[in-house]
Amino acid sequence: MNKLRASVLMRHEVGLHARPSVKLTKLAKGFASRIDLGLSPDGPWIDAKSIVKVMATKAPKDSTIYFRAEGSDAKAALEALVTLVDGDFQDGP
Repeated sequence: MNKLRASVLMRHEVGLHARPSVKLTKLAKGFASRIDLGLSPDGPWIDAKSIVKVMATKAPKDSTIYFRAEGSDAKAALEALVTLVDGDFQDGP
């Protein structure tokens, strides 16, 4: 199965800090697909469902986050994650 990829510019003031990381991993866990996160198009890749690993990236503001996903709902997962990051991790629509 093909891995789908997406990337998004993170404009969140504090970067990928505790609260944004929790929101990202919580959203990722809602999908069956395997979802990886990286700070460059070539990785290194980490499990986007692991709060410890996501927080450890310490991605700063204005960095590009790369996602790749593989599985039955990979496309929906990537769209949701890009929307979350692009929307500055706000709650709701």
